[in-house]
Amino acid sequence: MSPAWARRLRRFGLPLAALLVVAGTINYLRPIPDVAATTSSPVQSTIPGTPPSLPWPGVGSAAVGASGLGLIATSGDASPVPAASIAKVMTAMVVLADKALVRGDSGPTLVITDQDVATYKADVADQQSVVPVVVGEQLSEFQALEALLVPSGNNIAETLARWDAGSVTAFVAKMNQRAAALHLTHTVFADPAGVSIQTVSTPTDLLAMGMAAMQQEVLAQIVNLPQTTLPVAGTLYNVNSVLGQSGIVGIKTGSGLNFGANFLFAATATVDGAVVTLYGCVMGQPTLDAAFHEAEALLAVMKGALTVHQVIKRNDVVGIYETPWGSRSDLVATDDVALVEWPGMILRQRLDAPTLPIDRPVAGRTPAGNVHLVLGDQQADVHLITTATLDPPGFSWRLLRINLF
Repeated sequence: MSPAWARRLRRFGLPLAALLVVAGTINYLRPIPDVAATTSSPVQSTIPGTPPSLPWPGVGSAAVGASGLGLIATSGDASPVPAASIAKVMTAMVVLADKALVRGDSGPTLVITDQDVATYKADVADQQSVVPVVVGEQLSEFQALEALLVPSGNNIAETLARWDAGSVTAFVAKMNQRAAALHLTHTVFADPAGVSIQTVSTPTDLLAMGMAAMQQEVLAQIVNLPQTTLPVAGTLYNVNSVLGQSGIVGIKTGSGLNFGANFLFAATATVDGAVVTLYGCVMGQPTLDAAFHEAEALLAVMKGALTVHQVIKRNDVVGIYETPWGSRSDLVATDDVALVEWPGMILRQRLDAPTLPIDRPVAGRTPAGNVHLVLGDQQADVHLITTATLDPPGFSWRLLRINLF
């Protein structure tokens, strides 16, 4: 090497080498980037099949739904109309919210008062649906709810209202508060029995109310009773005459206000080996028999269109962790998930997996968040785990990386 080149090396080469050493050291010591998961499944997909043509009533309005899914379809926009005795479902819900019962429990005792008997006599004079009572008669809470929901005693609705809230006015306020909490935006309660034409609702709202009501085990038990026997009234029969037919297990009829007959109904069906509760409401029908017929026609089509499908199976891959230096692990589900499906509805899926630090090995089978599924009102979270070890980067990658991590 000539003296000139030696001088250039000393002047430029050694400082450059030192600079490279410093730069490499800084590069090596920079933080290792955390790694985010990416999904390997579509964010949303459409349930296969063509939605059936539902046999909507020729008059009035209707809505149908199913447990889990919630509302499925309506016959179209409907203006609020008198709900009639279906209002008693909300009366029972409010009473049970304030004075809860469990199955097999009869609850506290109501003593029939002079005011209760006066209400009964006034309702008889108006030719309303009543349950006979006498002063001093004792009814358990369960029996009073039976009298309300099975033979549909209007007078019992007022008796329960006064017993629960001190006055009918205070009780009706509670009914409307509960309606607001359930987002029944087209529903107004003016009385606990549904006698007032100002107690109005729509099939969609009543469907939502019915779904909430049937989650109360005692209420669901009572509306499925074909008859009951009370101390004074004796044996009384359920006004829902199609109970037990087409799988119908409740809920409530409403008629007698010259605005047509209404029927809020629930029925159980076995779909792909799973028991599903079907719901519906028809309003403004010519007679109760016509309302029953329309309900059974809707149920028949619904049963043929619903499916229960396993949308995620245990060990299904739903996401991936992949590092810039080439380490990779699948994210797999730890459980099976089956959902009630209706053709044409949208299944939404969201990966909720944490960003992982990889400054040390992350072992396989490490919990790594969830996948969140939404279909109708159904929501499910499935726990996820990694399948392979995620290794931190090696020496050469840390030294030579030129990206901005």
